[in-house]
Amino acid sequence: MMINMFFVHPEKGLIVRELLKKYILVISLWIFSVGLMGNTPLASKQQIGMFKNSRTCVVFEDGISFYNAFIKDAVQKYWKSTGYEFIDHKEFEKRMIDPKYSFIVLKDGASDKDQGGISYSYVNLVLGDASGNFARMPVFCSIPLTYSGDKGSDFEYVVPAIVKFMQIHLTNLEKDRFPISLYGLKFYNKTGFKARVLLLNIDKMASTVNTPEKIKIVYPNQVKLLSATEIKEELVNNPVNTLFHFHVGPPLDTGAGKCFEMIFDNEGNLYYYNFRKITKENADGFNLNDFKKIKKYD
Repeated sequence: MMINMFFVHPEKGLIVRELLKKYILVISLWIFSVGLMGNTPLASKQQIGMFKNSRTCVVFEDGISFYNAFIKDAVQKYWKSTGYEFIDHKEFEKRMIDPKYSFIVLKDGASDKDQGGISYSYVNLVLGDASGNFARMPVFCSIPLTYSGDKGSDFEYVVPAIVKFMQIHLTNLEKDRFPISLYGLKFYNKTGFKARVLLLNIDKMASTVNTPEKIKIVYPNQVKLLSATEIKEELVNNPVNTLFHFHVGPPLDTGAGKCFEMIFDNEGNLYYYNFRKITKENADGFNLNDFKKIKKYD
């Protein structure tokens, strides 16, 4: 009876309906986040405390890999959170059962392989777990870096920012674990674009926004369209008021898979994170919708 009165009353009913919408949204996001994480549990506050007392092992890829050189250089320059050392995969398999170790390790996503057979490699920060099963190791952070099998080096310029970001994320995880568990890396989408120059990877833009003229129609702020090498050269000088774009997508012209868009600053702060499915109608690359979203953060 009381519930019916609330729904019939024009003002009280509106309030109740709005509250119900919010609760349903929160519950839906929670269910989605649990499904998305699958068997890769987000680290608890207790495990974050364990991390602080751990030794971080940076796992090198087997064979000759651009990744090894890039991650080694970035960790040596920017990793401050714990002591660290560099190990190979054989040593990782021995130590992964021990929670006194944490690990920075490149791994394919456990559940993101799509119908086109494309999967993605993530830089993971995890804690050792007695199970010896990577899927059960507590996860602090997981960031897409390449599609699986990509042997290129276009990701070099983002690796320092990732190493810095993981440490920022650990601090935020202590106080904001619940919203981070709901929103994932989209938790970081924020304001601050208007006063900054945005460096965009010209090779990773959708055809609708691959020239300054096309971009200006939807995004009036200052941008530079550069190659990955040119972005790296700009960042070496540690420019102020500058953000840069990093894209992860499938091999060219597949018409399938997912693409990930990230925007960082040189200090490792994440300003924008988004991902979507690729179709022939909605091709790979940073696109009009991405510009519309970041414009909202001005």
